[in-house]
Amino acid sequence: MAVDRSENIEVTVTFLEMHTPPAYTPPLPVNRQIALLRTREIPLHYYRYLADRVGRKWHWVNSLRLNDDELAAGLHREDRDIRVLYLDGAPAGFMDIKPHLPDEVELAYFGMMEHATGQGIGRWFLGAAIAAAWSYRPHKVTVQTCTLDHPAALPLYQKMGFSPVAQKTETVRTMTFAERSASVMRP
Repeated sequence: MAVDRSENIEVTVTFLEMHTPPAYTPPLPVNRQIALLRTREIPLHYYRYLADRVGRKWHWVNSLRLNDDELAAGLHREDRDIRVLYLDGAPAGFMDIKPHLPDEVELAYFGMMEHATGQGIGRWFLGAAIAAAWSYRPHKVTVQTCTLDHPAALPLYQKMGFSPVAQKTETVRTMTFAERSASVMRP
């Protein structure tokens, strides 16, 4: 559904932490053609496409509002870890890991496109994201979610071993369809 005007939405952001790697990692679903590939110097247009397709329904707007220089400065750091999920040969989701803090790795973005949800892939995919984050050997892994995200996000993070440590209220200014299109389709 196209949003024809921007609006401000108040959300509750929940901050979660994990202090030890989980003892169990969900298995890769069987009888599915799934690939998870780490990107190198991801093209800005492709990152915006992923962020839009995964986050449109949930009002992910932060990265879409950045200009090319701002987005490239964050994404093209040597320590940025972005991995794209493919299902049956087509993009189906992505994870964006920020391991640049001294003792912390942040799972900054994680999500799947609507066509990939409800197929038993999400738990495995989150397990893969957590394993990737712990591969940097931090003291803790962090993630945040908000009341605009998928209703299963917070319970799934908790089932996978994250614990809530704080909450705060923020305001999200949504993007109109035209704003979103201009961001994703910029020259």
